[in-house]
Amino acid sequence: MSSSPTKPRSITTRLVVLFTLAAALVLSGGLGVFYWIVVRHAVAEDNAVFADKIQAVRAELQEPNGIATLQEELKSRRSGEPSIYWIRIIDPGGIVVSETPGMNRLLSADVFSSPGGSTSSSGNARNYSSGARFFSLVTRSANLGNKPYTVQIAQERTADEQFRKEFGGLLIMVLAVGALISGLIAISVTRGGLQPLRQMTESVTRITPTRLDERLNPTKWPQELQPLATAFDEMLNRLENSFTRLSQFSADLAHELRTPVANILGESQVALTRVRTADEYRGVVESTVAECERLAGVVDNLLFLARAEAPDRQIQVSTFDGRAAIEKIAAYYQTLAEDRHVVIRCSGQSQVIADPSMFERALNNLVDNALRFTPEGGEIHISIETNKAQTSVSVSDNGSGIASEHLPRVFDRFYRADAARSSGGSGLGLSLVKSIVDLHHGSVQIESELNRGTTVTLNLPTKT
Repeated sequence: MSSSPTKPRSITTRLVVLFTLAAALVLSGGLGVFYWIVVRHAVAEDNAVFADKIQAVRAELQEPNGIATLQEELKSRRSGEPSIYWIRIIDPGGIVVSETPGMNRLLSADVFSSPGGSTSSSGNARNYSSGARFFSLVTRSANLGNKPYTVQIAQERTADEQFRKEFGGLLIMVLAVGALISGLIAISVTRGGLQPLRQMTESVTRITPTRLDERLNPTKWPQELQPLATAFDEMLNRLENSFTRLSQFSADLAHELRTPVANILGESQVALTRVRTADEYRGVVESTVAECERLAGVVDNLLFLARAEAPDRQIQVSTFDGRAAIEKIAAYYQTLAEDRHVVIRCSGQSQVIADPSMFERALNNLVDNALRFTPEGGEIHISIETNKAQTSVSVSDNGSGIASEHLPRVFDRFYRADAARSSGGSGLGLSLVKSIVDLHHGSVQIESELNRGTTVTLNLPTKT
């Protein structure tokens, strides 16, 4: 059973979590250093005082009758009386000479380590806990009357240990409260920071297919969102242009298909109004066939354009003789040109890198257009030349030409200049030519002058 995909967390949640974690990390680091400094300072003070006490006890033992004096001092303390320091003196035979009252019950001699050096510092001290009480233990040697005695000294640090725990707990509480406050601040800051993004979302939501003219205006957004607003406005420009072209294309297509369908339907209905001769029926059928051929041509060109503009369309590029290709096309149209008393000439020599069938189709459309608009006695010139960057194929005629105001749109689908309305074309020829050239990453240019003629030039790259 496949698990459902994990829902991605919102940007607000991510920012709040990251900000809170970062604040908690910084705060814990600072509090940890503070805790270490305070505890270290307290331990250092205890060690210094303990070292002084050790030194004082050893000095007192070195005095004449030091042991007796120390014994009297220890006996003067009552058992159970609060004491910070606990002292035990052991003779060379392991017998306890004297100790703080109650020390044997709390700290037996076995819990102390072996005697350390004669240094007076509290080095080699060990920590020991007895129930809820904590001690620091040190064992030292002392030569009294040339006899090695052992001195065991304990410093009670229960209060210090309690302070350390309470101080650590307080810092943990401060850390928790600080993290909580950081999270609340992060929520407030993040929501305020993302407010422009929510406003942009509201602006985008208002844009519908009927309101594609609205724009986000990048200048009114924060700097971080300006590239997004710019990209979105550019996308809207492309969408608006596509919608406009699609609407125009749909209207033109409906008009283009409606005319032959209406012709077929009208002639058929008229033919069925009464009985007619075989020749009359034949004429209706021939007219219907012509209109169907026209429809088939339009559909074929539209399918080709749709395939040509598909993102995954692949073309079969090869290198072939360009002069032979244009002469082949000229020979194909030669009979039709002679019927119209039009001369077709070819010039130039070059290799062409392109899809041969597409190249032939584009050139066929150009020559067909030229024949349609060239009067009797006119001339069509097909030329080819090349340089390092591109191969140029031009089709020129001395026909009726195209007015300058129509030139920017002659490559649009179904677009026809007024002068060409009666030519019988579908308005797809030049659009098809441009699609073919675009597939080859080339360009197409047109130059025309009324009553002087038209020249269309295909520029194809010399490298694939």
